[in-house]
Amino acid sequence: MKINKLNSIILLGLIAIIGILVAQLLWTREAFTLEQKKLSQKTHIALLEVAKKLYEGTNHELPAQNPVQKIANDYYIVNVENDFEPDILEFYLKTEFKKMNITTDFEYAMYNCQSDEMVYGNYISLSKQEKGKQSVYFPKHKNLVYYFAVRFPNETSYLFSSMRFWFVLSIVLILILLIYVYSIFTLLQQKKYSELQRDFINNMTHEFKTPLSSILIASKYLIEQNPIKEDKKLHTYTDIIIKQSHKLNHHIEKILNTSKSDYKTLELKKESILIVPVLEETIENIVLKYPEANIKISSKSNDYKIETDVFHFTNLVYNLLDNAVKYCNEKPEITIEITEENQVLKLAFIDNGIGISIKNISLIFDKFYRIQNEKSNEVNGFGLGLYYVKEICNLQNWKIKAENNEIKGVTITISIPYKK
Repeated sequence: MKINKLNSIILLGLIAIIGILVAQLLWTREAFTLEQKKLSQKTHIALLEVAKKLYEGTNHELPAQNPVQKIANDYYIVNVENDFEPDILEFYLKTEFKKMNITTDFEYAMYNCQSDEMVYGNYISLSKQEKGKQSVYFPKHKNLVYYFAVRFPNETSYLFSSMRFWFVLSIVLILILLIYVYSIFTLLQQKKYSELQRDFINNMTHEFKTPLSSILIASKYLIEQNPIKEDKKLHTYTDIIIKQSHKLNHHIEKILNTSKSDYKTLELKKESILIVPVLEETIENIVLKYPEANIKISSKSNDYKIETDVFHFTNLVYNLLDNAVKYCNEKPEITIEITEENQVLKLAFIDNGIGISIKNISLIFDKFYRIQNEKSNEVNGFGLGLYYVKEICNLQNWKIKAENNEIKGVTITISIPYKK
C-alpha cells in the first residue's frame, strides 16, 4: 500500500470518528436541554396542583395569572395569596412530586409576613440517605405576601443520572477515538521499523554481493589453472569455495526478493501450464542436489493445467521439496500427490521427515521463523523459504496448509481453484 493512500485512509478515518464524536456530544447537549425542560414542565404542573389544593376549602379563588414562577434552573416560587400551614404544604409537595415522578431531593421555604423574611421549611430527601435541615438561602421576592419557594439542590446530578445512556455512549466513542489514535500511532511506528529493517537488509545484502562476486570470479579462474587441476586436494577445496559461494549468493538473492516483495507486490506473469512436466523438471534439479532423495508423483492424469507464473511456481515447488529433504533424518521419501475435488486441484507434498510440533506448525509460514530442533543447527537458512511459498499462494488466491502425518513427516497441501 502506497504511503499516500495509507495517509488518506488514516485521515478519513480520523475525520469520521471526530465527526461522529462531535455529533454525539451535540446530541447529548440537546438531550440534556430537553431533560431540563421536561423537569421544568413537570415541576410547573406539580406546583400548580399544590397551589390549587391550598386554595381548596377557602373563600379565595386561584389567581388568573399563573402563580408559578421559575427564578432559576433549580429555584421556583409560587404565589398563593392565602395563608397556609407548613405541614400541609409539605404533604402536598410530596404527593404531587410523586405523581409527576420527580424523584430528586428538594427543599422549601415560606414567606413570613410578621418577620418579613423567608422561613426555611424542610429538606425532603427522596434518596436512602436522610438529610437534616440545612441553612440554605431563599431570597425574598418583592410584591408577594403569601407565597412559598422550592429549590432542587441536586437538579444537575439528577438530570445527569437520567441521561446515563447518552454519557456512556459518549465515553465509549471517546475510548474508540483514543484506541484508533493509539492504533494508528502503533501502525506508523511499526511501518517505520519495517522500513528501517528493509533498508538495513538491502544495504547488508548489497554489501555482501560485491565481495562474493569477486570470490566467485577468482575461484572459477583458479579452478581452471593446470596446477589446481593436477592437485586433487586443491581442486576439491576450490570446488568447495565455488559451491559455497553459489549457495551464499542464493541465500542473498532470496533475502533481496523477499525484501522487495514486502515493499512492492510481486508481479505474476500468468500463463496456462501443465503441472506434471514442471514438477518433473523441478524434481530432476532437486535430485541433482540430493541424489539420495526418492521423489515420485502420484496423479490420475498428466493433463492437469493451471494458470500461474512458471518461474514462481517452480520456485514454490523447489522450496517445498528442498525443505522436505533437508528436514529428514533418513533416506528422503517424498510423494507429490495430485487430486481433484469439487473444482479444487490439490497438490499434497508428503514427506517422511522429522515432523513439526503442534504448537509450531501454524508458525512455519511466518517470515524469518525457524523451528528449533535437532536439524535447525545443521540446516542453513533464514526462515524465508516457506514465507515465500505462502506469499505466492496468497497472490493467486490459493490456500496452503501444513499438517503432521500419522506415522512420520509432514504433508503440505496447496488448494488451487480448478476448472476443466
